[in-house]
Amino acid sequence: MANHKSAEKRNRQAQVRRLRNKINRKMMKTSIRKLDEAMADGSADAVKDALKEATIVIAKTASKGTIHKKNASRKISRLTKRVNAMTTAA
Repeated sequence: MANHKSAEKRNRQAQVRRLRNKINRKMMKTSIRKLDEAMADGSADAVKDALKEATIVIAKTASKGTIHKKNASRKISRLTKRVNAMTTAA
């Protein structure tokens, strides 16, 4: 429990940031899930569009500080690799 005015403010700020990070992380996971669903359907155009959208959302999540920049880069790289493997196999 916060006993000082500055500690109470810090606690309020942490709660707001936690909720903001939660929203950003959820949007990122949703875009990745949509990409997975598009890959399951097999439409190459839908997969490319979903990959583009997921890449944008992941990069935004990293730029806002919710996830680390290298974590975002790794996610984007792995998703791109999966999409490329699927499109070359088809």
